[in-house]
Amino acid sequence: MIPDTKQGQALLAVIDGGSFEAAAAALHLTPSAVSQRISGLEAEIGAPLLVRSRPIRLTSTGQQLMQYLRRSRLMEEEFLAELHRAEAAPPRIPVAVNNDTLGTWFLPELSPFLNRENILLEIILDDQDHTYALFEKGLVLAGVSSEPEPMRGCRSQHLGHMRYRLLARPDFVARWFPDGLNREAARKAPVMFFDRKDSLQQIFIERELGLPLGAYPIQYVPASDPFVESIRLGMGYGMLPSQQYKAMLATGELVDLAPGKYLDVQLYWHSWRIQSPRVERLTEEVLAAAGRALQR
Repeated sequence: MIPDTKQGQALLAVIDGGSFEAAAAALHLTPSAVSQRISGLEAEIGAPLLVRSRPIRLTSTGQQLMQYLRRSRLMEEEFLAELHRAEAAPPRIPVAVNNDTLGTWFLPELSPFLNRENILLEIILDDQDHTYALFEKGLVLAGVSSEPEPMRGCRSQHLGHMRYRLLARPDFVARWFPDGLNREAARKAPVMFFDRKDSLQQIFIERELGLPLGAYPIQYVPASDPFVESIRLGMGYGMLPSQQYKAMLATGELVDLAPGKYLDVQLYWHSWRIQSPRVERLTEEVLAAAGRALQR
């Protein structure tokens, strides 16, 4: 059963806006009218699509339908763009990207293609271990993830890996780790975490020192450039990818706390097997960009 266009628009608007009120404003309707359209769609499908909570969430059936609606809408936008080249708005593609990918190679490598193709991206940020969930929920059409296994109907293509090392300022090391990286010093030295989803520091410290989460002081800085800056300013020590630390390591502005030790985060590009032409071209460009920017 193909959803009625107006009903599908209502469901998309509720999820994108986060509420019936926001959807109503976007569609120039009343919240009651939006609710009726979605209730009608649920009646036709024979299953609930939304968990009417705060925030509103999709049911498993709703997630499957959302995946279809997003691809369908993008294909419709591409068709109209080709039909009315002068007047049509460029299509918008929602993609999931982890913070370090966005903060290093993604935009510099892809901007020529995006400008040439006149594509609008809606980038949704999350940790690389969690971007896959955005795909599952139907919130994005493609994305970067550390999960190698594709969902049903999708494909997963290896991009390469980002290599992370544990770094700090020389004066920070002299203060907190005068005898090198060890358990007792690590119990006292502040370590930088990106956010509460960030597990890189936790994995490395537990692997090398056997210290569990909670055994050392943590500072959180949830933005890519400020996170690098916090380490550069001596607020703490933490894991940085090679794309961000190379120059500072070469000049001695930062030093490696565990020479020869590192973490490699493998990245994969997830997209639907049957996809719009623009997303297919975007996939080709992402793979080429990763080949230039990432290690294999």
